[in-house]
Amino acid sequence: MILLNLDTTQNPRLQRNAVGMKDALSRGSAFQDCPDRRETGSEKWDRWHQRDILPLWVADMDFRTPDVVLDAIRERVDHGVFGYTNAPPGFSVALAEHLSRLHGWSVNPDLITSTPGVVNGLAITARLLAQSDDEIITFTPVYPPFLTLPPLAGRRVVPVPLAQSASAWTIDWDLLAASVTPRSKLFWLCHPHNPTGTVFARETLVSLADFADRHRLTVVSDEIWSDLNLDEQPHIPFASLDHPAARRAITLVAPSKTWNLAGLGCAAAIVPDQMLCRNWRAAGGGLVPMINPIGYAAAEAAWRYGDPWRRDLIALLRQHRADAMAAVAAVPGLTCVAPQATYLIWIDCRGTGVVDPQAACEAAGLGPSDGREFGAPGFIRLNTACPTPLLQEALRRLSNAFTGSHEPTSR
Repeated sequence: MILLNLDTTQNPRLQRNAVGMKDALSRGSAFQDCPDRRETGSEKWDRWHQRDILPLWVADMDFRTPDVVLDAIRERVDHGVFGYTNAPPGFSVALAEHLSRLHGWSVNPDLITSTPGVVNGLAITARLLAQSDDEIITFTPVYPPFLTLPPLAGRRVVPVPLAQSASAWTIDWDLLAASVTPRSKLFWLCHPHNPTGTVFARETLVSLADFADRHRLTVVSDEIWSDLNLDEQPHIPFASLDHPAARRAITLVAPSKTWNLAGLGCAAAIVPDQMLCRNWRAAGGGLVPMINPIGYAAAEAAWRYGDPWRRDLIALLRQHRADAMAAVAAVPGLTCVAPQATYLIWIDCRGTGVVDPQAACEAAGLGPSDGREFGAPGFIRLNTACPTPLLQEALRRLSNAFTGSHEPTSR
């Protein structure tokens, strides 16, 4: 099954890229021959239904999940009973072993609880650890639920803009200090950071822990992207620091981004307090469902057996990052700090003079995420986790969006 039949014979750059990718993809065609997701209820592909717009917006991948995960799902389906389900015995153990193996973090499995998703986990912390009109501080730009969830819980969000340079996104410590009030209770950290792809270094995390401890803030660290670091800089879990603020921090993780399991709704919270852990689900006010048994089976298999596939994926994502960065650099006015993690490219379009970058991209047949949803007008976010020919066509359309080209599309 092929996602899209893009004709590379008419595009020399696509031909060169196909040759260059041959060795990287010699382990199989899992990242090139992908199912057609149209007419399957895909949120990603349904957004511009029946329009010639390539959807590179929401953060799921077009790749099939690895066979080791599919086999675990089939085995669980063959069991044939899908009643009310608690976390099976291997779920927390598999995650703890994965965190130790990949990130050097030793976690007590008894402090791991399941949750339907990281967004759900954030919403629970707002209700569990803050009161009405309390404040939740977070960096911007940021994944949209960080901005929309606090008001839904009757809490206030306090956005603190990251500082942008040509080579990095960094913390403006003066702005951060000025954001704190007596109502500040939580700090929601996205690490690695979505959408910029920043991996915070140990010294930065320690300074952030000092800040949180000084102001008695509880850090909730969304580390859903932690298994997709593209460079040598390691991911350091915030709660792994030898620091008082780290010892009371809550960490949210999931296999969904790394192994493309978002639709199965299974994540985990690492909660350092047994009482908080026991009260986790109840804090959802009856709105937090049990995890389905298929989600548990897939998550456990991914953490236990999915690392070879993850490493192959990272090799592809590094190449896709290079292609996307080259395409951005070739368009006057577009700039981008190379992401250190994720499969997301956060593009600053303000230098092009285009008033509405999202509209310009859609007119050119490209569907990114709109920076306004992340608290950053003038930016767009591209998802590179798709077959290479599709990405190359998308990058051609990106150029067209900002150069006024009216070349025909290749679909």
